Amino acid sequence: MDIRRARRSDADAVAAFTEETWAHGDYVADVFEEWDESDGADRRTLVATDGADEAVGVVQGVLLSAHEAWVQGLRVAPDARGSGTGSALLEAALDWAAERGAAVARCMVFSWNVQGLGGTRAVGFEPACEFRWIHPEPDADATPVGDVRDDPDAAWAFWTRSAARDALAGLALDDDEPWALAELTRERLREAADEDRLLVCHEAGVGTRGVALRARTDGLADGERAEYAVATWRDGAACRDVLAAVERDAAEQDAEEARVLIPETARAVSDVATARVDVGDEPDFVLTCDLSART
Repeated sequence: MDIRRARRSDADAVAAFTEETWAHGDYVADVFEEWDESDGADRRTLVATDGADEAVGVVQGVLLSAHEAWVQGLRVAPDARGSGTGSALLEAALDWAAERGAAVARCMVFSWNVQGLGGTRAVGFEPACEFRWIHPEPDADATPVGDVRDDPDAAWAFWTRSAARDALAGLALDDDEPWALAELTRERLREAADEDRLLVCHEAGVGTRGVALRARTDGLADGERAEYAVATWRDGAACRDVLAAVERDAAEQDAEEARVLIPETARAVSDVATARVDVGDEPDFVLTCDLSART
């Protein structure tokens, strides 16, 4: 087995061994050529190959910031599983990230993917946080109590003392990389405010009641989906206001659907359920790996 940089010519092999990853399909084959084209200083797609130099495994590393790396898309051909291929790919991706100055690497694993969880723990990843997707319906007539502002300082003050920040280890959906989580910083909030993506729910005499941050609007085959990096609120009533602000904002983006990242806590999930907003079936896990020993 060898680990090397991916090539466009690996696309057919990757498609072949990922087509039945899960019953509902797999996105890796669809994005592999895009991954190959975008490889550069801050992104690297790697494959494991057999003796005939045919790809039998794949993974991608991405630098989300000067010190944060994200590892994604680890897949191994059925015939190569159990041979250490997955571990070798992860080690290579972590070494690549460390060589480029990253101090930490993270990845996301579905909570039901026991094999994936075991494989990432085996190479040094540790649990970081759990999150869940919720799915409010875009609604131009949604009306939160009070007003909705784009005040990044108020948002930062609320975030830094929120239970959501503690539960999410300070992370939120990245603004550029789908599925990746990165540190939510004051600078990110300022950028979101400048781009009209920050929603700060405020009530006179009460102050900030909650915050939501739109990460992006992605095109889908049947319309647009607005994705929100995180939502956090003061209490159950504030939850309804934050989600109303999200519903109205999503409608203003002409989105046909929306999804919002929230911490996987009994309080947050039950608040959303009480607000009668759809909650995803299962949480996802984020794991983290300290890269300081690799430099």
